[in-house]
Amino acid sequence: MAVAASAAPGALGTLQASRARLVAACCARLGPRWRLPGSWTCPRVDSTIWARGWTPAAGGAAWQRGYSAEVKTEDELRVRYLEEENRGIVVLGINRAYAKNSLSKNLIKMLSKAVDALKSDKKVRTIIVRSEVPGIFCAGADLKERAKMSSSEVGPFVSKIRAMINEIANLPVPTIAAIDGLALGGGLELALACDIRVAASSAKMGLVETKLAIIPGGGGTQRLPRAIGMSLAKELIFSARVLDGQEAKSVGLISHVLEQNQEGDAAYRKALDLAREFLPQGPVAMRVAKLAINQGMEVDLVTGLAIEEACYAQVCDKISLIQCRYTPYLLYKSTKLYIMSRFDSCLLQNHTNGLKLFVSFL
Repeated sequence: MAVAASAAPGALGTLQASRARLVAACCARLGPRWRLPGSWTCPRVDSTIWARGWTPAAGGAAWQRGYSAEVKTEDELRVRYLEEENRGIVVLGINRAYAKNSLSKNLIKMLSKAVDALKSDKKVRTIIVRSEVPGIFCAGADLKERAKMSSSEVGPFVSKIRAMINEIANLPVPTIAAIDGLALGGGLELALACDIRVAASSAKMGLVETKLAIIPGGGGTQRLPRAIGMSLAKELIFSARVLDGQEAKSVGLISHVLEQNQEGDAAYRKALDLAREFLPQGPVAMRVAKLAINQGMEVDLVTGLAIEEACYAQVCDKISLIQCRYTPYLLYKSTKLYIMSRFDSCLLQNHTNGLKLFVSFL
């Protein structure tokens, strides 16, 4: 994508061109081209990115395991689309108990396939990554499988782990890692790729690769310092130290720590509560906010603010402000435009003309 940038001599011109390319790359992920005022060129968000309607359950949102559909990618990975008040939440459940959920070639392939399908599914609002195995999140790479590899096979194997974890990090919707057990090596790297991490106090987390005379290879040397700071990340990697949930919370590795319950899924329940909290928010805004934050964290403040400006322009038009929460309403049939209401259920029940009045002000 070509981006106009004012000419400037020497290093300043190079910096401006670099910033322009970064903003262009950020914009290129949002949809067809759209011209912003000034010199920045930016795309318009695809108008098909609307959330699907859902109706809150009477009496509030009580926790439940109500799954509507389960897409089985063999037994080692379960992809579940939740229903009713949880519609829009997808759960990726790792279920490789005999190997402590370690990352094998087959599991990596299944995770990549599932993530590839989810990233283009506009019905998906939040993704939770969890374990279906009690006491284990993910023990890292499958070392038994790796021991059988030739030296020429190890590099590509680690590259596939890194690529799969990067795919999770680049998902356009919020992701939550629910850590109810052991998360070591590649397992913690998998969790670090998620936007939010919650864990039980009994969980164990660490990048322990230096004990094996290797280093983290799935993004740990880059994402851990960004999560907790460079000095502390170095300390943990150099020492191969393992933290429990309380310690992980104290250093900022996780956002929430819970006492484990009898079912062994305290972190998952908290993740589900957070995902529910995200559901009513504007779906376009959620995607663009994540993009702005992720891209902005990789550049200087001035460039980050330019990225924010470009992203803000995608959600400030009037149509983007009306996004779905309940049943879709078809307006302006000549343009085939679907608009969905953000009104609370009480307003819809008591004021049947509320939607008409609201739209008339646009």
